[in-house]
Amino acid sequence: MIDEYTVFWLKTGFFGENLSGLFGDNQRSLVYDGASFLIKFYCVVIFLMRVLLIHQNFPGQFRRIAKQWAADPNIDVLGIGHRDALGLDEVKWIRYDLHRDVKVEHAHPYLVQMERSVLRGQAVARVLLQLKQKGYEPDVILAHPGWGETLYVKNVFPRARLIHFCEWYYRSQGADMNFDTEFSDDFNEGARVETWNALHALNLVNCDAAVTPTQWQLQQHPEIFHSKIKVIHEGVDMSVLYPDAQAELILPDGFQAKSGMPIITYVARHLEPYRGFHSFMRALPIIQKAHPDCHTIIIGGDGVSYGGKPRDAANWREKMLKEVSIDASRTHFLGQTPYDRYRKVLQVSRVHTYLTYPFVLSWSMLEAMATG
Repeated sequence: MIDEYTVFWLKTGFFGENLSGLFGDNQRSLVYDGASFLIKFYCVVIFLMRVLLIHQNFPGQFRRIAKQWAADPNIDVLGIGHRDALGLDEVKWIRYDLHRDVKVEHAHPYLVQMERSVLRGQAVARVLLQLKQKGYEPDVILAHPGWGETLYVKNVFPRARLIHFCEWYYRSQGADMNFDTEFSDDFNEGARVETWNALHALNLVNCDAAVTPTQWQLQQHPEIFHSKIKVIHEGVDMSVLYPDAQAELILPDGFQAKSGMPIITYVARHLEPYRGFHSFMRALPIIQKAHPDCHTIIIGGDGVSYGGKPRDAANWREKMLKEVSIDASRTHFLGQTPYDRYRKVLQVSRVHTYLTYPFVLSWSMLEAMATG
């Protein structure tokens, strides 16, 4: 297991330095260089390192580092994700599921997300207990704790070093909340997210160290936790994301998209106001009228990642299609799509549109920039 000297490297924040030169230059980005150093150092000490990656939508932000570690014979990598997660072929991973959902009619509205977080934490803990019974014990756990999955991991594996990817800490004023004047200043919504911050505060208390991608995201967290958080962006893998003048793909509706064509793209995990979907859709008829030969490719699901559902429609896509009149033959909704198709969409794009509330920086913005 981990000795005190190794823990010193973790807790002094040495893992935050740019040490990419130690591990080759095939990727022109940070890609958690510091965390890679941490793992490499452990390997020197104990020869085989067990790393557990936990993410609701596994692999999420851990896609590239998971592949990098899985290719190292000195590192045993295991992932855990929700049953609907995309997964990763290169990494063995386990799905978890909730044994029940929140009974909203019996729960206080401020506590619905908290109870669901507890259910997620319980579900993951049950998976971990099964692994422990089979003799598995990780040395390091790298996790996105934002949905509650890691609430009880230290109860199961108290000796494991827990590193949290802390993406956001909510505020009722000054960031994403109450930014959009189209939606009323709802006291209950503000109180709900402030209550949900209890989860994020617990996550910071429970972990041994934390990372966040940008200074902006760091500043959203309470100052008392800043010394525990390192700013380390996950980077952009330029060996995969790059301009391709020959890129082309055939969409499910038969449209053949090629690099160089007048193609507008919009990408979000889900199509919702937090990522400016309503503003984009209202602009689209004007764009289509001004550019009668352009096509628009839209990637994103019909769920909700951050805000709320519309009150008068099943989802925001349905609501906006009722509100605006667009040329459907030149508008292509792909839903949530596999990563390779998403990459091709960015490569054929002539104009990529990124809109957002003051919130977490989307991967798609930097990845769109990388593809040119």
